[in-house]
Amino acid sequence: MTFFRVAAVALISATFAPAVSAQDITLTSHDGKVEVTGTLLGYDGEFYRVDTQFGELTVDGSGVTCDGPACPSLIDFVAELRFSGSSVMAEKVLPALLAGFAAQEGLTIAVQETDANSLTYELLRPGRKAPLGRFLFNVGNTGQGFSDLIVDQTDIVMAQREVRPTEQEAAKSAGLGDLAHARRSRVIALDALVPIVAPDNPVAHISPVELAQAFSGQIDNWADLGGPDAPISLHLPAAGSGLAQGIEDRLLGPAGVSLSDAITRHDRGSDLVRQVASDSFAIGIASLAEADSARTLPLSGGCGHALSATRQAIKTEDYPLTSPMFLYLPDRRLPRIARQFLAYTQSDAAQMTIRSAGFVDQAPEMTHLGLQGDRLANAIASGASEVGLEELQRMIETLRPMSRLSLSVRFEAGSSRPDAQSRSNIRQLAHQLETGTLDARKLVFIGFSDGDGGAAANARIALLRAKTVRNAVLAAVETAIPKSVTLEVDAFGEAMPMACDNTDWGRKVNRRVEIWVQ
Repeated sequence: MTFFRVAAVALISATFAPAVSAQDITLTSHDGKVEVTGTLLGYDGEFYRVDTQFGELTVDGSGVTCDGPACPSLIDFVAELRFSGSSVMAEKVLPALLAGFAAQEGLTIAVQETDANSLTYELLRPGRKAPLGRFLFNVGNTGQGFSDLIVDQTDIVMAQREVRPTEQEAAKSAGLGDLAHARRSRVIALDALVPIVAPDNPVAHISPVELAQAFSGQIDNWADLGGPDAPISLHLPAAGSGLAQGIEDRLLGPAGVSLSDAITRHDRGSDLVRQVASDSFAIGIASLAEADSARTLPLSGGCGHALSATRQAIKTEDYPLTSPMFLYLPDRRLPRIARQFLAYTQSDAAQMTIRSAGFVDQAPEMTHLGLQGDRLANAIASGASEVGLEELQRMIETLRPMSRLSLSVRFEAGSSRPDAQSRSNIRQLAHQLETGTLDARKLVFIGFSDGDGGAAANARIALLRAKTVRNAVLAAVETAIPKSVTLEVDAFGEAMPMACDNTDWGRKVNRRVEIWVQ
């Protein structure tokens, strides 16, 4: 019998409504042959989680009746889901997605703000007295979100950076699973870390190395950056925020420097941008989505490349300081409405919602070769001399009839593992292929490399990366892809650099696999 099987062997954990108090209950199978007594730990509208003499069991509610003071209402049950972490995600991204989800499902939303750091959204169905679901947001920062998850004060972390090794180990110890596993996180929107200055600041661009030196105090005068002889005023988001930690992990860490003590911190990104925009001698690092009143600086290198944080450059990760927005999920069951909402966040409809909210969506875009003049100019101007005209001509002839897909793949520093945004791209491309929603007959995975080493060796490494990414996409396909679609690989090594090879960040940007379609 189904109930007996679930009750006897189910040892999976679950997320249930926290309002249910822990009291004794008895669950009895409909035929009366099986009975489980214990302390109710939670109920999610479908399954009970009970602490029994046999340990913690998860029991399918459809196969039992419940008796005891803690038994929840089966008619007016309200599923609850707790979020904690990034303030910008809690205040802008998730509310926009909830509104889109509610409209799709024919629901309405009631919003309650209990205090400055707490928001509650209730999803209401016409004709039903009780809410269908209650989404509770603890507005803080990424680090706080992970801390809350580890002590069971939240169900989902809103993060503007990847989980750190110490947080990963703490979550494992708490029985929450491996948060670094692909199924434990999902990217719901894209953003970018951008250097910002006042509109009247004369500096036109800045390199990542110079940016790190400025925020470490090694460069403290604008004259060293081509500006006026004036001290530099530094501004960053509050310590502990995902953006601030992302700056430390992705900008300062690789440069081997520490933050200056002379930095002004801001709890709100809008306050940071406003302060920098009004001070001609200030520089800050902010979210692109909030940088409207300030001027963003392109990232440059010594060889003439300059990379701006455009939507296309963020999607392809050609801009090196992209900042994906993550939801981290513990290895336990979520209520049905929560699962439906999370599925919606990956849908095509959600991508339009994300873009309307001012962030970068993940919907694939195609760019024809003819619209990529700057990249071709870079290939000719700074491609390695070993590449040769013949190989450049082969690259142009190969790419001319195709368009570049915005779902590129880049790799973690010193590793062959795709980075977080790229892992999301791989899963998204696999889904597009198996559902037939990608309008293409042929996909070519094309590997590119940095300029370290010989051109022939780099071409071989680039081809190996292209094959690895193609195989990862195929492995992520859960059913099958249409027979009308072919997947091929090619490589052009160091023939089309995106950035200078004289820095670690430049070499990382150049090591990539692009996906071209026809």
